[in-house]
Amino acid sequence: MTTIQSTAIHAPDAPAIDAANIRKAVWAATVGTIIEWYDYALYGAASGLIINKLFFPQLSPVAGVLAAFATFAVGFFTRPLGGLIISHFGDKVGRKPALVFTVALMGFSTVAIGLLPDFNHIGIAAPLLLVLCRLIQGFGAGAEYAGAVTLVSEYVPASRRGYYTSYLQSATIVGILIATFSFLALSAMPEADMLSWGWRIPFLFSALLFLVALYIRNRLDETPEYVVAMEKAAATRRENRVPLGELLRNSPRETLLGFLAVTGHNANAYILNAFALSYMTNTLKMPRTDSLMAVIAATAVGVVTTPIIGAISDRIGYAKVFLSGAVFMMLFAFPLFALLDTGNAVLATVGMGLAYGLGFGGMAGAQGAFLANLFPTRYRFSGIAFARELNSLLIAGPTPFIASALVAMSDGSPRLVILYLIICCTLTAVSVWAARGRGVNTGAR
Repeated sequence: MTTIQSTAIHAPDAPAIDAANIRKAVWAATVGTIIEWYDYALYGAASGLIINKLFFPQLSPVAGVLAAFATFAVGFFTRPLGGLIISHFGDKVGRKPALVFTVALMGFSTVAIGLLPDFNHIGIAAPLLLVLCRLIQGFGAGAEYAGAVTLVSEYVPASRRGYYTSYLQSATIVGILIATFSFLALSAMPEADMLSWGWRIPFLFSALLFLVALYIRNRLDETPEYVVAMEKAAATRRENRVPLGELLRNSPRETLLGFLAVTGHNANAYILNAFALSYMTNTLKMPRTDSLMAVIAATAVGVVTTPIIGAISDRIGYAKVFLSGAVFMMLFAFPLFALLDTGNAVLATVGMGLAYGLGFGGMAGAQGAFLANLFPTRYRFSGIAFARELNSLLIAGPTPFIASALVAMSDGSPRLVILYLIICCTLTAVSVWAARGRGVNTGAR
């Protein structure tokens, strides 16, 4: 049967962990993930609605939206670099200091965006500073999810990894939900007020989330599984090895499969949380409030279904569930856009809800445990960060820009976006199937 099913126990000699410590670890990881995705969804929503008007007013509406989504993609250029550097210290020094550093970078950069002058005040310097903030934001975010998955997977019983790590993917949707609510509240403002000062409020609100996450993570202990692994490494004189070198030398197949496995998830997630809002408002001319409400309702569905699917994956296999989510989106890509193209808020919400609930939930619910089980403890952080963030650079970040360009090329038709989503989900399905059939290690090593 599935070789990626989590049937293993904790690493040998790992000390017992009580329920209170598990809750603290899950909470610490979850809050940081909420911030990461609040920041990214906030900017994604802003890209489709206001960034073009604030920082690229000299461009045409279509070119302005493309430029805004290009700055969204820029944040992903530094994600792999940040993931590699921070995860290196996460594997060498500890999970806790790495996770404190990531949340600090993300909080700083998001607040800085909220303080930037716009193009009308400082000209070309405005988009340049915006790009700089996005690069810093991406550097910190590059290690956030990988570190959170690593932390949680090393605290909880291995037989419950699917359930507990799925909360991190639910947290991504909570971040999206908070960001979307923020822009829904702003939509009631006169446009002049929103463009002059109102848009800054959601970005500055990130400071509060950041302080909460920083406080929680500072009180967290190092993962027992990591402590045991480092003691063993020291005893066998392996403490000076470079985690990335070990990863590429010992687990090249697992790294490639992990990289390909998240392709469909990334394309689907960023079509849903960044591109769809722009598509509904700019292409379909749906009212902004209707579009925001459709996104909010759909993301709420994903929050609920993802942990449920994660728990199911513990029982029937991470690969099976991951594969099912990818296949569902391959089949549902056309119906999704058919429902959106009606311009009806209710039907759009149904389409988005199914895509979030079953497509996103299926791939996200099993993803954390799937990735954690690909790599041994001593370089797990580096393995997850390298595989996932390299894919983010190539797929996640450019997806809203690619989708917008494909719609423009097709005179407003989504047919090329549908094909793009199907291809990405097919890559996920094939790679997850290959991992399932090649005897990838299932336990904590």
